[in-house]
Amino acid sequence: MCVIFLSACNQNTQKKESVEALYDYDVEERLEELKITLRSAPPPVANYVNAVKTGNLMFMAGKGPSKADGTYITGKVGVDLTVEEGYEAARLTAIAQLSVLKNELGDLNKVVRIVKVLGMVNADSSFTNHPEVINGFSDLMVDVFGERAKHARAAVGMGSLPRNIAVEIEMIVEIQD
Repeated sequence: MCVIFLSACNQNTQKKESVEALYDYDVEERLEELKITLRSAPPPVANYVNAVKTGNLMFMAGKGPSKADGTYITGKVGVDLTVEEGYEAARLTAIAQLSVLKNELGDLNKVVRIVKVLGMVNADSSFTNHPEVINGFSDLMVDVFGERAKHARAAVGMGSLPRNIAVEIEMIVEIQD
């Protein structure tokens, strides 16, 4: 019985050591260096949850560009907003997703890699610069997680998004327990 207990303790120690070994820096300290403050995880706006974990994957529900005061950046990119404003909206969406991820994991150093991102841009049918907008999300993820944030991605235009938000982005993250 003691051997089983000691074995379990050793496994926990090994897990902790491997989490620390993922990065040569502390991800949460990196956020401070970037002057990024995570907020409370934005609550779901309908009948869904923010994230679902299965195995070592975390499927993150779509989030929009929420500002510190809880309001959203709204409007169609290319009509109401410039590409640069859309980029900033995608960056704010990355912060919202990081807030949810931190809430779910407790420690962002457990992120093994950002696997897949789906970026949706609220845009007119003539708008074609979706990748440049969603780069606001991808660039911030790389700033935070380095090479582990290089992900597969789709950046697509939508005729509308919930509550007229400028972008909605979901992602799949590989995590370490």
